[in-house]
Amino acid sequence: MSTNFIASAAELEVIKQWLKKVAGLAASTVVEPCLPQSKSFLKILGVFYWNNNSLLPITQTQVESVIANTPIFEGVVLASCPRIMKVSPSSDMSVIWIDI
Repeated sequence: MSTNFIASAAELEVIKQWLKKVAGLAASTVVEPCLPQSKSFLKILGVFYWNNNSLLPITQTQVESVIANTPIFEGVVLASCPRIMKVSPSSDMSVIWIDI
C-alpha cells in the first residue's frame, strides 16, 4: 500500500482480511497489520570512555542517569539502552548512540 495518509482502522482491517486470504490462513489465525514507525537516534561524541580516570569503562546506567537529569532531554523516551563504543583501541574517548 502506498499513500501519503495514515491508514484508518477500516483500511487496516481490509489489509488483515486480504493477508489471511492470500496466505490461506484460517479465520482464527491472528494477523495484526501495523503501521511503520519512524526511528530516530542521537549520537553523542567526545565522551570519556573511562569512568573517573579508572580502568572501568562508563556504563549504560551512568549514561541513562545523566540523560534523565539533563534538562535538554526532558520528555525524551529512550527506545533502547544506550550503546557505548570506544573510538579506537588507543583512544580514551567514546561514541554513544541512543535510540529515541
